[in-house]
Amino acid sequence: MKINLANIKKAQKLLNKRECVAIPTETVYGLAGNAYSDEACKKIFKLKKRPKYNPLIVHYYNFQNLKKDCNFNDNFLKLYKKFCPGPITFILDLKRNSKISRIATNKKMTLAVRFPKHPITRNLLKKLKFPLAAPSANLSSKLSSVCPADVKDDFGKKIKYILDGGKSSIGIESTIIDLRKKPKILRLGGLDISNIQRALNKKITLDNKPSKISSPGQLKLHYSPGIPIRLNVKKIKNKEAYLSIKKKKRNRTNYYFLSKNGNLNEAAKNLYSTLRKIKNDNYTSIAVAKIPNKGLGKTINDRLIRASKF
Repeated sequence: MKINLANIKKAQKLLNKRECVAIPTETVYGLAGNAYSDEACKKIFKLKKRPKYNPLIVHYYNFQNLKKDCNFNDNFLKLYKKFCPGPITFILDLKRNSKISRIATNKKMTLAVRFPKHPITRNLLKKLKFPLAAPSANLSSKLSSVCPADVKDDFGKKIKYILDGGKSSIGIESTIIDLRKKPKILRLGGLDISNIQRALNKKITLDNKPSKISSPGQLKLHYSPGIPIRLNVKKIKNKEAYLSIKKKKRNRTNYYFLSKNGNLNEAAKNLYSTLRKIKNDNYTSIAVAKIPNKGLGKTINDRLIRASKF
């Protein structure tokens, strides 16, 4: 990908002034601001209409930059070496002398950290003197944005600048793992749990339905296109959009598919853009065929279950 340094410089200038900028990542677009600034973090919450109790993910260039903010252990180092930069977020203990805004953490002494892979955002992070707090660039509980047009669709001119990095290559949020004690998955995402288990050589529990919000991505209603969704449907209602994992031989105008041949990685990448298209095509409800509950199919099902709480 060709990197436009002038665009990165423009984003850098705005971020230095504690403004918010939409940035590309391999998962989804993020709404970024200076993670050391209360002012910038407040703007993120206000723009997204995000509940204050829902903490933010903070993005770093590398773990050398992270050392002054968080404590980490051998499990972190193993996973960092194997998967970073990439679609995995770590929950770590925050150091007491860290400059991270407590607005970003909801006053907790823990921090969700990630090292994004997108070359444009890595170039930007390398130039900045602070990490970026950056939840997904969408209105709270709504569909994540996977391209600049999606961001503009949600925010219009409310965001100062959108750093264009094309369409997100993974198209679904990062997997979140809590590494403070015994490792556990708090959110399914773009990195399959089986890969993490192999890297750590141990089975990892899934705790993505907590009684209290301890991490981003745990709200019951989330990732919603703003219309009702029915799951595991065999019979479609009149004037309802039908969404399946792969293309049907008998295609109709209200039929939508996530992958031509049922590839789960491709399906995950196309999930949000397809749901957004269905909404923009003016359907008032969506019937979803059964999605295989394996690999990234588990992540797709997680997103659809949360979206169906509308």
